[in-house]
Amino acid sequence: MAETAAKQEALSKTRLRLWLKLLKSVNGIEAEIRRNLRDQHGTTLPRFDVMSALARFPDGLKMSELSTFLKVSNGNVTGIVDKLTEEGLALRVAVPGDRRAQVARLTPKGRAAFEELATHHETWIDELLDGWSAEDIAALSSRLDLVLKRQSQEESGNAK
Repeated sequence: MAETAAKQEALSKTRLRLWLKLLKSVNGIEAEIRRNLRDQHGTTLPRFDVMSALARFPDGLKMSELSTFLKVSNGNVTGIVDKLTEEGLALRVAVPGDRRAQVARLTPKGRAAFEELATHHETWIDELLDGWSAEDIAALSSRLDLVLKRQSQEESGNAK
């Protein structure tokens, strides 16, 4: 019995160390992406994220949908969309039948700018994960899918 408890405690500590390595890795990658976006493109990760979301939805998203999709507050996306609009990279269109709602979408200029950013972003990630085989990626991805599935189930359970 004591041996089983000791093994469980050792496994628990190993899981904790794994979590800390994952966190450190993700934070390091994010810092590198932020630095590259700032230094090479004069932009920010939140701005990239907004443009990425809008690129996925060519018909646009209501501001509330955009903030929900990005899991940030409406205030966070409003300022970014305002700036993108000022620069001609995005536009806001009124939603018929709802005077208060607006849909944000990328302009052709915005789509072209995002595509350039996305190409560089993919290159940076590719460089940061160089040396990983397809099997390595598939194995980690599979394990992380289990974590995400569990989180989703817990969120669904909490929403009830």
